[in-house]
Amino acid sequence: MKKIKCPKCGERITFDETRYVEGQLLVFECPACRRQFGIRIGTAQPEKKEDFGRLIVIENVFHFRQELSLQMGENVIGRHVPGTNINTPIETVDPSVDTTHCIINVSRNRHGQLLYTLRDAPSGTGTFVGNTILRDNDRLRIEDGTIITIGATTMILRAAGCEDEETTADERPAK
Repeated sequence: MKKIKCPKCGERITFDETRYVEGQLLVFECPACRRQFGIRIGTAQPEKKEDFGRLIVIENVFHFRQELSLQMGENVIGRHVPGTNINTPIETVDPSVDTTHCIINVSRNRHGQLLYTLRDAPSGTGTFVGNTILRDNDRLRIEDGTIITIGATTMILRAAGCEDEETTADERPAK
């Protein structure tokens, strides 16, 4: 199943992409706003971008599992609301996630290695790493596998070049 967003209202529409052939044009009507829009199956070539890591948002009652790509510099993380100016939005209805909740800064050290620094935006409910809440002026260096909680939403940092934990031992390269 594939999920797409209505370009007008952001409503998510789910469809079975395996029923269609590559290059086929599909037309959808949004059930929320009634706007019609089209997509072409399987023809978009993903643009090759440098990997700066990503956040894995764990599925819960407020939202589905999401992967949010990080960029160099400040990644402002919060609840997606049309009109907000954040560059790493989470599609959620979790009321305890602020529209601007926390910030992960991606930079390089003098050896060229990526560094990840987390801080609260500040937010109403706080930003937690493990069971520790960040104070407003705290800056915390985080690394691959760090668990971050904002409101009722949990995320895991995946540093650039690191595999997901879901990879089975058979799929991992031999050492």
